[in-house]
Amino acid sequence: MISLNEVKEARERISDIIHVTPILKSDQLSRACGNQVFLKSEHLQKTGSFKIRGASNKVQQAIEDGARYVTAASSGNHGQAVAYVANKFGVPATIVVPEDISQCKMNAIQSYNGRIEMCGTTSAERLPRAKEIAEHENGVYIPPYDDPFIMAGQGTVGLEILDQVQDVEAVIVPIGGGGLISGTLTAIKETNPKIKVIGVEPEIANDTYLSLKNKEITAIPGTLTIADGLRTNQPGDLTFPVLMKYLDDLVLVSEEEIRLAFSFILERMKQLIEPSSATTVAAAMHNKLPFKDKKVVTVISGGNVDLAKIPDLIK
Repeated sequence: MISLNEVKEARERISDIIHVTPILKSDQLSRACGNQVFLKSEHLQKTGSFKIRGASNKVQQAIEDGARYVTAASSGNHGQAVAYVANKFGVPATIVVPEDISQCKMNAIQSYNGRIEMCGTTSAERLPRAKEIAEHENGVYIPPYDDPFIMAGQGTVGLEILDQVQDVEAVIVPIGGGGLISGTLTAIKETNPKIKVIGVEPEIANDTYLSLKNKEITAIPGTLTIADGLRTNQPGDLTFPVLMKYLDDLVLVSEEEIRLAFSFILERMKQLIEPSSATTVAAAMHNKLPFKDKKVVTVISGGNVDLAKIPDLIK
């Protein structure tokens, strides 16, 4: 398991690449949620999501160890981040993406000189392919979440929340493979264990929920949740033990609740966020949190949305 010191080391390593993203607040949202709600705005991060944090940490480490070529498997955001960092350091990158990748995410990967290869529609299909390419081309595979350097980089979100929101009482984090929440848990729980950390998954992409319930990693079939960044089949081997140790609770949200939260943030706060990000707001808006009248930070993980798909996401 990663340590708080590793997260702090990651913050130093990536400080000249990432943005320290702002905290946003809406009185209307707080009233709707019954808590004082703040948004940690990773949709305003470089490359449009938190993924640049872990990618910056891992790719730099790989280059320090001699890497001259990298690959990644991604539904979009991790791929963008890896392509961006690799391009910054002059290293070629191949990104294996699902066949139904959103156009805006594919365009972004290509704009950072990333080579695209399409493979299936699930992480179980594209991860082995990215590893295969790395092995064949004598490159280094950059995992999307199940890696200590990735986890530590994502954990810098937690460090920033602690710096930015005085007396925060709870942090709400979306869960895909678990890189973001495992890093955030480490940063927060090893600094102040009294702060509650709640995970959120879509009801139809509940692999971590089932894994926690079963007390072992449990896989699910492929899912078509609108929260495309959370379409993992199972939590990571490295991320899951951190959740088992530290996570206070995990709640599920429906597709309709995600749409309602997405629409609220777009209409009332004028912020375009991904449906994956809207899961945390949905949990707060629809009484899924086990408390009221608390100071709560919802992590808005990204904002890369195909403009053509917005009408389908609005409720």
